[in-house]
Amino acid sequence: MNTASQLTVAVRAEDHAQGSATAAVTLVEYGDYQCPYCGAAYPIVKHLQRQFGDDLRFVFRNFPLTQAHPLAHMAAELAEAAATLGKFWPMHDWIYENQERWSEGGIEDLLGGVAVVGLDAAALEHALKQPQIAQRIKADFNSGVRSGVNGTPGFFINGQLYQGAPKALAQAIQPLIGR
Repeated sequence: MNTASQLTVAVRAEDHAQGSATAAVTLVEYGDYQCPYCGAAYPIVKHLQRQFGDDLRFVFRNFPLTQAHPLAHMAAELAEAAATLGKFWPMHDWIYENQERWSEGGIEDLLGGVAVVGLDAAALEHALKQPQIAQRIKADFNSGVRSGVNGTPGFFINGQLYQGAPKALAQAIQPLIGR
């Protein structure tokens, strides 16, 4: 771990988090839904959540790299709109689990997840028009930039930038849990 780069915006109640706020370890990911490296890290994070259980809290923040991934912002908007309807994590998971299909197929394939996760299309369309969706994505992105994120996925373990491979995250987390 590099101690020079720290998370500049502490985890807040409004963050998308899974796990207890009192967990021994908080793992924050700045992710891009269309990034293939984030897609490859997704099952690793899911495994870590199963492995460490209540000792790990996972937080996801948006970091769409739109120059490289033209649908990344739209995917982030969908996830954030789903959040306003209480379905952030199902949408987040569907987007990553189907990344290859919609990345190749385009917006129509991306929108295919709306029905799969049980979202009402009209309610989602209304949510997408709310200014807080774009504001949230921008705030996440800016906090990542201020924290030293320059690519995705960008991970922080207990507030410190992690610069290793995602597959080695368990080795970095294990000593902090102590079991």
